[in-house]
Amino acid sequence: MSDDRLTIAGREFRSRLWVGTGKYKDFVETKKAIETSGADVVTVAVRRVNITDRNSENLLDYLDPKQYTILPNTAGCYTVEDAVRYARLARAAGVSDLVKLEVIGDERTLFPDTAGLIEAARILIKEGFVVLPYTNDDPIVAQKLVDIGCPAVMPLAAPIGSGLGIRNPYNLKIILETVNVPVIVDAGVGTASDAALAMEYGADAVLMNTAIAGAREPIAMAEAMKYAVEAGRLAYKAGRIPRKLYATASSPIEGML
Repeated sequence: MSDDRLTIAGREFRSRLWVGTGKYKDFVETKKAIETSGADVVTVAVRRVNITDRNSENLLDYLDPKQYTILPNTAGCYTVEDAVRYARLARAAGVSDLVKLEVIGDERTLFPDTAGLIEAARILIKEGFVVLPYTNDDPIVAQKLVDIGCPAVMPLAAPIGSGLGIRNPYNLKIILETVNVPVIVDAGVGTASDAALAMEYGADAVLMNTAIAGAREPIAMAEAMKYAVEAGRLAYKAGRIPRKLYATASSPIEGML
């Protein structure tokens, strides 16, 4: 699987497990979990984690930007204006022009404001950003985001941090069949089997934070997620057998004694 690279907007990524940096007890644990996960894309909330002020403790002191693709995200932004402003701030600080775009529509569910998301994406794309939008599992919205120039889409599996796993596999499958860009399942993964299932459906990658950081043993869970994503991807490429109602003998009956 070492040559099974993911390419988005001309950028090549080795691992199909992408990880976040929130909710760990400290930056040391964050670094260890990320190293164990094997991820090479690390997403950081610009509003919540310091990656712009080099005069105070900075996450980038623990994560080498030469080793990892640092993906700024606009988590915590409830308006188009805020989301655009924090994306610009990350780029101005020299972090990246690649951005995970979030425009949240509701504080309780943290579901996306899809109208605001499309508007913010359109603005940032015109400014030369590579926009990876966090969206709901609506195939129509996903296609609209692709149509305006998003090189990938990131539909939720379930509400952020819920750990519920994939709640609507049918919508996810429709998205996978209809958009012609990579699909990264984002939010809602709770354990390794959720990640493996997302990959078995055909997702190009899985992004998670709470499932690892909130586990009883984050480092162990990071390792579990690494293998789950790899196994799910390999199973997808291998092709599962059809589901059948009745048994089929594993060995042929011709020539039996």
